[in-house]
Amino acid sequence: MENDKPILVLGIETTCDETAAAVVERQRDGSGRILSNVVHSQTEEHVRFGGVVPEIAARAHVDLLDGIVDRAMKDAGTGFAQLSAVAAAAGPGLIGGVIVGLTTAKAIAMVHDTPLIAVNHLEAHALTPRLSCALAFPYCLFLASGGHTQIVAVVGVGQYVRLGTTVDDAMGEAFDKVAKMLGLPYPGGPEVERAASGGDPARFAFPRPMLGRADANFSLSGLKTAVRYEASRLAPLQARDVSDLCAGFQAAVLESTADRLSVGLKLFHEQFGAPRALVAAGGVAANQAIRGALQDVAAKAETTLIIPPPALCTDNGAMIAWAGAERLTLGLVDAMDAPPRARWLLDANATAPAGFANTRAGF
Repeated sequence: MENDKPILVLGIETTCDETAAAVVERQRDGSGRILSNVVHSQTEEHVRFGGVVPEIAARAHVDLLDGIVDRAMKDAGTGFAQLSAVAAAAGPGLIGGVIVGLTTAKAIAMVHDTPLIAVNHLEAHALTPRLSCALAFPYCLFLASGGHTQIVAVVGVGQYVRLGTTVDDAMGEAFDKVAKMLGLPYPGGPEVERAASGGDPARFAFPRPMLGRADANFSLSGLKTAVRYEASRLAPLQARDVSDLCAGFQAAVLESTADRLSVGLKLFHEQFGAPRALVAAGGVAANQAIRGALQDVAAKAETTLIIPPPALCTDNGAMIAWAGAERLTLGLVDAMDAPPRARWLLDANATAPAGFANTRAGF
């Protein structure tokens, strides 16, 4: 596609419990500008269940999405006729929500004769730092959220090599499950971090999963089980117990993450040379203790740590729109039969690690 004028893309995100739409502009020099970014979190709809209920999430997307798209377009001060493309997250994610977003994008594209781009949600996370700052390829991505924990070499648009992944629980999932077993409110990640800040991380001898292994994979189910065992042994829990359990759990996650990322960066260097940066994305990147650990890892690897603004780390429409703009620049568009996908590997050549048993969407 010729780059004689800015590219304007509407992005739609509905893979989990955020209903989001945004309009992003990509300039000829490759820089980006967010014209609007509307996100509705469904936390209140799911809080009494202690986690996301797929059917409730899908119904909420149906009710909310048209209004959110309308607001995103108005906030951007543009009309559908001015769009260069419509992009939607086509997976991986909760299939009901993915269908809602992708179907809406297809309808807009058909009515306005606009190109459709079916975006891999993980690719959107991978490319987001190029929206928030001038970052050249290749770079190393650490993606940690409720559904994903991966180390990925981002070589170019559409060119990704997975260096490590979780063999069981995703990191955000583990935080949420620990919070639930300790009686902390949902969403659990911020609550565990808050409780950990006042706790003693040395009180419990929790395991550091996968420490010292030559591969860069993660494992968190054994650590989670260790927390459950100590919590059961101490029941009924006092406030101090909860704080210390959270502090010990978080400390173990930090040490394991630092070790796994150090190996991942080594593997990156062996295959692609020195990375331009270590990039962190996903909701877990909002955890201040984890940010500190990532900074230490980047410093030891003599590379730069880049973490997009919090609003771009969690699920949002701007990241989908930007991935769409990046793909459109290369002439990568999709037909109207582009399918919604519950699972969609970012690295098509990746295989599941030995013993992998996770059933969450989008491994």
